[in-house]
Amino acid sequence: MQAIQTEAGKRPPGSGKAVVRDTARLGLIVGALGVVFGDIGTSPIYTMQTLFNPDDPHPVPLNTENVYGVVSLVFWSVILIVSVTYVSLAMRADNDGEGGIMALITLLQQKLASRGRRTAVWLAALGIFGAALFLGDSMITPAMSVLSAVEGLKVVDPGMDELIIPITTAIIVLLFLGQRRGSEAVGKLFGPIMIVWFLTIGSLGVAGIADEPNVLRALSPTYAVDFLVNHFDVAFFALAAVVLAFTGAEALYADMGHFGRRSITRAWTFLVLPTLVLSYLGQAALILKDPANVNGSFFLLAPEWGRVPLVILATAATVIASQAVITGAFSVVSQAAQLGYLPRLRIAHTSEKTIGQIYVPWINWLLMISVLVLVFAFQSSAALTFAYGMAVTATITITTILFFYVARQRWKVPLPVIVVGGGILVTIDLLFVAANMTKLIHGAWLPLLIGLVVFVIMTTWRRGRDVVTASRERLEGPLQPFIDELQTGKDVAVVPGTAIFLNRSSTTVPLALRANVEHNRVRHEHVAIVAIQTVPVPRVRPQDRAVVDSLGHAEDGIILVTVKFGYMEAPNVPAALRRLEPEQTEGRLDLDTCTYFLSKIELTPGPEKTMPTWRKHLFIATSHITSSAATFFQLPQDRTVLMGSNIEV
Repeated sequence: MQAIQTEAGKRPPGSGKAVVRDTARLGLIVGALGVVFGDIGTSPIYTMQTLFNPDDPHPVPLNTENVYGVVSLVFWSVILIVSVTYVSLAMRADNDGEGGIMALITLLQQKLASRGRRTAVWLAALGIFGAALFLGDSMITPAMSVLSAVEGLKVVDPGMDELIIPITTAIIVLLFLGQRRGSEAVGKLFGPIMIVWFLTIGSLGVAGIADEPNVLRALSPTYAVDFLVNHFDVAFFALAAVVLAFTGAEALYADMGHFGRRSITRAWTFLVLPTLVLSYLGQAALILKDPANVNGSFFLLAPEWGRVPLVILATAATVIASQAVITGAFSVVSQAAQLGYLPRLRIAHTSEKTIGQIYVPWINWLLMISVLVLVFAFQSSAALTFAYGMAVTATITITTILFFYVARQRWKVPLPVIVVGGGILVTIDLLFVAANMTKLIHGAWLPLLIGLVVFVIMTTWRRGRDVVTASRERLEGPLQPFIDELQTGKDVAVVPGTAIFLNRSSTTVPLALRANVEHNRVRHEHVAIVAIQTVPVPRVRPQDRAVVDSLGHAEDGIILVTVKFGYMEAPNVPAALRRLEPEQTEGRLDLDTCTYFLSKIELTPGPEKTMPTWRKHLFIATSHITSSAATFFQLPQDRTVLMGSNIEV
């Protein structure tokens, strides 16, 4: 074998590219640590003390056998839910690299809609309910996380108890006020802070284990199984708190498009999972040493001199966790709007480099008010834990069901594998859901109520949108006959300039164009009808962005341009039109001076039984938060004209 020899100080050929690749991968791993793992990474702050909380309606008796059983149950639940369900399975189901429950919905629609199956409708509805629950979780997580961290002050000095709510309120307000600036600049700090966080909690866990090394035996699944089988009356209710150990698991999947499956998997396997396990075992050891340590077991792992710095670090980590879930809410709302389940909302892009960093003002203020209401209503993280797990377990169950359906339909996984594998995981998920249902009257009703309200709004909007689209298409009429008649028989004046008419359909006449021709008796010399389509992929390739059709009248200056956007993209119509080659448009579109025409629709409830009356009013009320189409499609405000029409719902 010939050895590769290099001169001193010189690198082998291609080594520079390898270094760049390795650096980029390391950067993605650090970024994933800062964004993806904030929620699940802060779970050790409150999980163990919640499990043995004496104020719980179904407390776990504090004894050695139960401590071993509980910490073993926590460990194996994290392995099954996070490592198996999400890291090993769900993250293999991506839509052009994007993950999350909305990606699963689009994968199902792509596969089943073409077959006309009603199953696709029901599965999509299930997925939308999961997305609605995630939005509910986005309200609970910041309140829960920040409260639990600030409550560490009680461990440092019990007299500081009265400061917890004011400090929490101030942090939450500052957190939401800072959203408009985006997380690009602050994001560079997130990864290093979370690395320090995980190394810290892992080290403290090791210190706790050193005092009680026998606790390592709890890693054996026999303790979890024995606890479940022989103490089911206690273990079943404990599952409602065990779920706190894997809250944030959905973020691993939802943020896959930003960091990639490999980066998230490596960060989880080599840093996050080991340090989380060490923290839980360390707290269990501390509780075994002295049961009085159960209150504040996380902070008590630190020596007395290190507890104030730990509270500060924990607060920073929980703010990062809150940031991650808020950003996730922005993404879900944006995707839902693009897919037609929510109205257009004003979306600001906060980064010139990263597509996914967006800010949705309306949602931001709604979340802030909701989070503050939760803080003042529940007053403590212990009270919030009763509500916390419901949304998480339901979302995980829905994700598991949708994943196995995708695995069967798209990858043709054998049915016995689906039945056995899916059956085991779904049964485990449903066991967690059932346990959390026992907390229904104690707060678990809250995320279900939020999810149900959001689900009703989303499905009502989708239904109302379909009704309006059908009515609008009847008013608009077919496009080709209108264009043919326009050229042959109508007494219409032609004025200089370029007019661009935006439309949802490529087969009907834009209402603004019809009004111009039939009422004003005028049309522009050059006309482009731009049909905008949102396709069920995250992003559309530049070469597939726009398709031009002459409609048989290119010589008369009329063309149809179909522009496609993915559900993760911000629709920029002028930018898409500028990418067209001059020969595609006959060189007749003057985009610097053209006028954009939009059809503004006024909605009123009509006598037709398209929806129940209350849903009609809900749909119309929801339409009032719709952002300006000119802003949404990034049209120049000074060259955009609105022409109104009335449609009954």
